[in-house]
Amino acid sequence: MAISISVVLLLLILAVVFMRNSGLKISHALTCLLLGFFLAGTSMAPTIHSGLTATADLVGSLRP
Repeated sequence: MAISISVVLLLLILAVVFMRNSGLKISHALTCLLLGFFLAGTSMAPTIHSGLTATADLVGSLRP
């Protein structure tokens, strides 16, 4: 578990640096993809999923 958290933090830092440089290349996209897969395996996954679901429901219920 400690290695998984370290990898998630490293990938998160890399993704933030790549996005701040405003140039998303294939290697940067793969880093973000790996970050997503590693986040899905952590204990934060249900919280992230419920937050995204609630946000999608809120946006879906808005009327223009």
